[in-house]
Amino acid sequence: MNLREMVRHYGIHFKKGLGQNLLLDDNINRIMVDAAALTGEDYVVEVGPGLGALTRRMAPKAGKLLCVEIDATFMPCLEDQFGALDNVRLFRGDILNHNIEKLVEEFIPGGKHHKLIANLPYYITTPILFNFLESPLFFERIVVMLQYEVGQRLVAPVGSDDYGILALAARLYADVDVVHRVPAACFLPKPKVDSCIVRFRCKEDPAHAAERPFLMKVIRAAFSQRRKTLRNSLTKSGGFGAPKEDVLDALEAAGIDPGRRPQTLELEEFAALAREIRARIQ
Repeated sequence: MNLREMVRHYGIHFKKGLGQNLLLDDNINRIMVDAAALTGEDYVVEVGPGLGALTRRMAPKAGKLLCVEIDATFMPCLEDQFGALDNVRLFRGDILNHNIEKLVEEFIPGGKHHKLIANLPYYITTPILFNFLESPLFFERIVVMLQYEVGQRLVAPVGSDDYGILALAARLYADVDVVHRVPAACFLPKPKVDSCIVRFRCKEDPAHAAERPFLMKVIRAAFSQRRKTLRNSLTKSGGFGAPKEDVLDALEAAGIDPGRRPQTLELEEFAALAREIRARIQ
């Protein structure tokens, strides 16, 4: 039974509010699985399996697979295909309403290597992604399909128009690259924008882990007025409670010209600046 036949057989109606689209090109699923470099030791979480096309690619290769689906109408299709497989567990629920670590421990316990592979709905891409990146349970690799523009922002180089909070936040956790662009014509219903496959090679002991919350406050404050200089954006935002004099002193101590704009700073420069500011306001 092909995907179109499954839609008719199970009476599937795609819900725009859940960002549901049927991927027609199974080669894209193959590319995603290849990018994840699955082995029999990997315990994998898939968010939004839908009709199970990507699941079918992963099940023979992964050690264990937990599929989390929010839409009850997809569950009969998934149960029929994977319910009898020892290494696949199905769970109906909203991934954002559950603790990832507890969910994995309940359904696929005992794993030493964890990965996330998923076609993420556009409207909740960022919350889901950072829930996994920030989870106490370490995911070695994350391979997701998301909106092309979001992918470009995740991998944007310093100084580019797309470079900003999202790129810097992602780099705190992983080395990120775009694996493949996926045209809108590959989906049914056809979305208005293209998608892309993005791969995160996550860092088990990421730099700046202890200072991450304050560092992100500084980054957000800097980009709150991205067209302004650091002197203006950081001293006028008040987003992290630092007096103007302390900010200017910190910029000098970090060796950063206060006339620069936030999109010209590398992550390490922001980290140095955040340390200098924090030292002055503690």
